[in-house]
Amino acid sequence: MPSGSPGQIVVRLRLIGQMEAWTVTSENVLPAGRKTRALLAAIALSAPRPALRSRLAELLWSRRPEEQARASLRQEIHRLLEVLAPANTDILIVTRDHLSLKPGAVWVDVEEIMRATTSQPASLSLLDGELLEDLAGIDPTFDMWLTAERERLRDRARGVAESLLKDATKPDGVIPAALRLLQIDRAHEGAWRALMRAHAEQGERGMAIQAYDRCRAVLADLLDAAPSAETQKLLTEIRGPPSNLLPARPPSVPLKPVRPEVEGLAGEWSATEISGANTRPRTEHLPRGGAHVGVLPMQCVGLSEEDSYLGPGLADEITTALSRFRWMFVVSSSSLTQFAQNNRDETALRQAFGLDFLLDGTIQRSRNKLRITQRLLDLRAGNQVVWARRFDRLASDLLSVQDEIAAEVVAQIDPEILLIEAKRSAERPDVDATAYDLVLRSIPLMTRLDRVSFSQAGEYLAQAVALEPDYAAAYAWYAYWHAFLVGQDWAENPNEVLTRGGELAARAIVLDPFDARALTIAGHVRAFLHHSLREAAALHDRALALNPNLAMAWALSAMTCAYQGDLAEAERRGARYKALSPLDPHAFFFDGVFVMIHLLKHDYEAAAVAGRAVTQIGPAYSGAYKPYLAALGYLGHKQEAASVLRRLLAIEPDFTIERFLSKTPLEGAADRAHYAEGLRRAGAG
Repeated sequence: MPSGSPGQIVVRLRLIGQMEAWTVTSENVLPAGRKTRALLAAIALSAPRPALRSRLAELLWSRRPEEQARASLRQEIHRLLEVLAPANTDILIVTRDHLSLKPGAVWVDVEEIMRATTSQPASLSLLDGELLEDLAGIDPTFDMWLTAERERLRDRARGVAESLLKDATKPDGVIPAALRLLQIDRAHEGAWRALMRAHAEQGERGMAIQAYDRCRAVLADLLDAAPSAETQKLLTEIRGPPSNLLPARPPSVPLKPVRPEVEGLAGEWSATEISGANTRPRTEHLPRGGAHVGVLPMQCVGLSEEDSYLGPGLADEITTALSRFRWMFVVSSSSLTQFAQNNRDETALRQAFGLDFLLDGTIQRSRNKLRITQRLLDLRAGNQVVWARRFDRLASDLLSVQDEIAAEVVAQIDPEILLIEAKRSAERPDVDATAYDLVLRSIPLMTRLDRVSFSQAGEYLAQAVALEPDYAAAYAWYAYWHAFLVGQDWAENPNEVLTRGGELAARAIVLDPFDARALTIAGHVRAFLHHSLREAAALHDRALALNPNLAMAWALSAMTCAYQGDLAEAERRGARYKALSPLDPHAFFFDGVFVMIHLLKHDYEAAAVAGRAVTQIGPAYSGAYKPYLAALGYLGHKQEAASVLRRLLAIEPDFTIERFLSKTPLEGAADRAHYAEGLRRAGAG
């Protein structure tokens, strides 16, 4: 049919989430001004009835006299007609008293959702965000109208979703129905209970308990309430007596004793301790899952009205990115908006929302440049600033700027919060330690890589697994500990450690297949311990799909690519890790991949430079010494090579080229031979 004739759609209008408007020829016809977008949205949501001009003027300019409001409306109508012109049809129908969209010419996602039924529920999936989430704050009257429209839409979708859940009888039908309902109403306890029961009936007790944990976090965030007695009773029934999920093992794996002739050498190279901020001890337990983090809308300085959405927009992006980290409970920025508008009282925020950490910041604009500052406050330590960063960006593509900054912010505060929580947990009495406490305590002890602390970390992780057999994070970190145990050549029985590490990693992702950190640790175990590089690559890719801002996943997947010989992809992934977290506290381990990449590329000078840097920040990690040593062998730097070899032997007294080749995951025969020749030239036996 000719363009614009009845029944032919010429524009697609998305109102859920951030507003979008596209012609069928993929031309963007979304108005630039927020008031103009709000006008288009109000007209679309009034369908099939036309919108009264007087009502639209009142919605958008309630604080102005009537004549001024009508004049402003006329200007916005003119702008709207101009921006819709590329559709090549008269989409907007303008009369003396009314405005409406041409029937059949505009597809609107909200209309599709309102038409959903139990027999045709597919359009409910369109409700994947808040209605007009980027248009709040335009006008008090508009905000009240928008709240009512959001409730109307949610009520309609919730009713259909509840009927679908009621009709589902088997677990494989209940789970998607419950998840669909929770996408619409996150605080729907009936859906959470249905999800818990369905997972329990399928034998997935860990998934059922995690559903309860998420329910508890959501209710605390949205309603400042705890789960009902009915939900807590169901949790008690599901927990029941713990079952043996893995074959019986010793509580920890013994470390190989240090040989007397190298004990003194080992003492010369102690690793730098990783510490968090000075904090006061807290006696109450955190729930399994992690710290409570809130994100305040950014304060805007010198921004025009059209750019004022940047503050709440960036806060929403950061909130969404943080929610991908399974161990955090994130309070949405929209929940904190009233504090941002009235005052920014951190103490009141902590009391009202139970926050542990608060992210705050400012946005300043000077011509075509943006300066964005972010700071993380530890509310339990007197609002101490524990992390701060400044970002300078060009304002040419504001959406890309939001994405980039949100990614870097969350990638950098994730390990910061983890280490602060670890220190705080270590200050609590041992007698009250939960599995979560034990995991937190193990992480800095593990990464120090001195044998006493490392052994204690293993004990903590073994206790955590025994205490809560359904806790995926405990299994993942324990598998990671086993990988270091082999890498440092500290295991008395390496074959047993290989088997145990694989079991732990596999169990972690069974318990929580959506935990990106558990997946990438499992990938590293598959690559480093079992040399199953293709399986490892698949696990890393899934981790990155779930959380593209997890620096650990980029670093560990870069190692797997290097083992496979794909050096270009290894460099790309390593560069992404470094861009996300340039000062990562685990850089002593992650940065070792750059030494290996340079060596395999025959760039020995770069490998030596990287090796010197990495071994300075992590002198107790043996893995970085090996490619560094091989590079020195090719360069003929005999004196430096002798010193590096001595340090390596202090950590791995039994190191030989033959033992190295038997353990290395390097896949290519040429890479293995090249590596071994460098070690031989450096004086290794």
